[in-house]
Amino acid sequence: FVFKLTAAKQQDHFFQAAYLEERDAWVRDIKKAIHCIDGGQRFARKSTRKSIRLPETINLSALYLSMKDPEKGIKELKLEKDKKVYNYCFTGTSVIDWLLSNNSIRNRREGLLLASSLLSEGYLQPAGDTSKAAAEGLSDTPFLDLSDAYYYFPDSGFFCEGNSSDDDVVLKEEFRGIVVKQGCLLKQ
Repeated sequence: FVFKLTAAKQQDHFFQAAYLEERDAWVRDIKKAIHCIDGGQRFARKSTRKSIRLPETINLSALYLSMKDPEKGIKELKLEKDKKVYNYCFTGTSVIDWLLSNNSIRNRREGLLLASSLLSEGYLQPAGDTSKAAAEGLSDTPFLDLSDAYYYFPDSGFFCEGNSSDDDVVLKEEFRGIVVKQGCLLKQ
């Protein structure tokens, strides 16, 4: 799950993700930044709270911790779709149902708004083609209230078995030189 980024000064930077979906999310975000900068626009991450007018009383961080609670939170499952097995994930419908059962929202439409903000802020990640397409703007909302749209918590240990699409092929690159500085990047 390694990809290479070559900077303008002909410097190569290698990034290694823990799993395929994380690699794809990094690549997607870097491409967005490059597109903005090439177009002469300033690249800045928009705040979801401001863009959708999320009330100040809603604490996304606290909500996320409640969702992850092992006893009262959203149950992480092993789900299968299109000959792929998704481990440690859940459906869009289960997120909305959980928000309703905890009185975090009044209706499913409000749930879509709140779940979309959790997704935009990185508290939830899309897993599978359906939810990824929606998150990339190919749907009316970034988050889908569907039983076949899968999502996961970024720190859950999520992984997908049986990934065999052509998009998932990583070209092998021979590593040359010495490591100058080694570290870990954390993506919000």
